[in-house]
Amino acid sequence: MKELAFHSSAPDRRSCYDPPLTTLDAFASAHALLAALRDGQISATALLELHLARIARYNHELNAIVIPNYEQACLLAAEADAARRRGEPFGPLHGLPLTIKDSIEVAGLRTTAGIAARAEVVSVEHARLSQRLFDAGGILLGKTNVPPYAGDWQADNPLFGRTNNPWDLSRTSGGRTGGGAVAVAAGLTPLVFGSDIAGSIRVPAAFCGIYGHRPSETAVPHAEHVPGSSLPNPALVMAVQGPLARDAADLELALEVIAGPIVGEDVAWQLSFPPARHPSLAGFRVALLPRVAWLPVDAEITAALDDLALRLSRLGAEVAEAQPEGFDLWKHQEVYASLLHAVVFSELPKDRRAQMVHRLRHSTDPFAPAQVYGLTARASQFIGLHAQRERYRAAFRDFFRTWDVLLAPVTITPAFPHIDRESTFSSRTLPINGERVPYSRLQVYPGLASLSGQPATAFPWGRTQSGLPIGLQAIGPYLEDRTPITFAALLAQAFSGFVSPPGYDE
Repeated sequence: MKELAFHSSAPDRRSCYDPPLTTLDAFASAHALLAALRDGQISATALLELHLARIARYNHELNAIVIPNYEQACLLAAEADAARRRGEPFGPLHGLPLTIKDSIEVAGLRTTAGIAARAEVVSVEHARLSQRLFDAGGILLGKTNVPPYAGDWQADNPLFGRTNNPWDLSRTSGGRTGGGAVAVAAGLTPLVFGSDIAGSIRVPAAFCGIYGHRPSETAVPHAEHVPGSSLPNPALVMAVQGPLARDAADLELALEVIAGPIVGEDVAWQLSFPPARHPSLAGFRVALLPRVAWLPVDAEITAALDDLALRLSRLGAEVAEAQPEGFDLWKHQEVYASLLHAVVFSELPKDRRAQMVHRLRHSTDPFAPAQVYGLTARASQFIGLHAQRERYRAAFRDFFRTWDVLLAPVTITPAFPHIDRESTFSSRTLPINGERVPYSRLQVYPGLASLSGQPATAFPWGRTQSGLPIGLQAIGPYLEDRTPITFAALLAQAFSGFVSPPGYDE
C-alpha cells in the first residue's frame, strides 16, 4: 500500500478519468458493489466517481467527511482497475471506496481527534485496522468527523464544526463515529470504520438508521487511536474498533477483514469466528432485558422493542425477559462508570482531573460518586474494578449458554436536537416521556456490552412518528460475533432493513 497523502481540496471533478459506467444505486450494499466490480459492471474509478459526485452534492450540508483524500483515492482506483486488467490477485475489498473515523491513524493524513492542539498532526503509521483495510484493496475516500477526543454523542468540534443528521439536519448524528454514520446513511460511502467504548459505533448507527457492530473486545486491534496508545495496552479495556454499514451482511464482510491478533500475538495466534448459532430466526433464543423504573426510555423505542419481540414470537423464536443471574443494571452502571472514567481520562492532566473531580463531588447525579471513584482510583482500586468486570464477564458466559442474543435499546432517545458543545455534560438533560433525564444516561445501554467486552450489533427497527430512525441492539456471546450480526441480517430479510433518508436518494 502506498503512503496516503493528505489533500484538503474539495472533490476535483477532473481527477478521475472515467465517467460512471452504470446507474448502480449509491445505496447498494458493499457486497453488491464488490460483485459489480468483480463482474466488470463498473470500474473502481467509476465507482469512486459516483461517490465523489454525491460528496460534492451533499457533504457541504452534512459535514460528514472532513479530511478528504480524493486525489489519492483516484490514483488508487486507477491502480485497482489496472491490476484487474492484468489479472493480478486482489483482496476482498478491491476497488471499494470507504471512510475511516478521524481518530484512527492513517499514515500521511491528519489525525486531529477534533481538537485544536492536533490540527496539523499528520500520522506517520497506519493503525492495524487501517493497514488491513488497505491490504484488502479498500480505497480511502477520507476521514469522518468526531467530537473533541471522541468524547460526546455529537460530532461537533472547533476544527471542523458540526455534523448534521440526514434525517433532520437540526439533530445530532450520534457522536463519536457520527460523521461516519452520516456518510453511510446518505450514500457517500458504503462502509465506515469507527471505535466504540460508550456506544460510539452503535449510537450513531441508531440515530442515522444504519447498522453498526461493536466487535468482541479482543477481536480487532484498537491501538493507534487518539485518544489512546500507539502500542497495545491491556490496561485500556472496553475500547474497540469496528464497522458501520447499510447492510448487516456487510458488517461480517468488514469484520473478516479487520479482525485478528494484535501486534506480537500474530506470531502464534489466529482468530476464527464460529458460525452463527442459527440460520433462521425461528431457532433463536432471544432474551429481552427487563426494564427499570430509574431509566426512562422514549416510549416509541420501547414500543419498537415490544413490536420486535411479538414478531419474533410469531416466527417461532423463544422470547422472554431475562438477564444474567443476579444482574442489577444500577450496580452494573456504577462499575462501568468507574472503569470508563478511569480509562478515558487516564491521560488527563492533574489539574484538569482535579477540576473534574471537584465538579462531580458537587453534582446531584447519583452516579457521580462512581465517576469520582474511577478518576481517583489507586492501583489497588483499579485492579478491583477489573475484578468486578471479570465477574460480569463470567455471568454473561453463563447467560449465553441458555440464550443466543440479548435485546435492548441502544439509547434512551432517538436523535436529539443539537446541543451547544461548550455546555457541560452535567448541565445537559434530555426530554424523555415528559421528564428531564440526565444526559449521561445515554451511556447506560451501550455499557451493557462495553463493560464485559461482548459483541453487539445495532440495527434499524422502524421510525418515530416524526420520521426519525429507531435503533435497537442485539448483544451476543463473546467471540461469537456472527451470531448477533446474522440475527440482524435475518431481521432485514424477514421484515425490513435500511431505508435511505428522504432527499438523498436522487
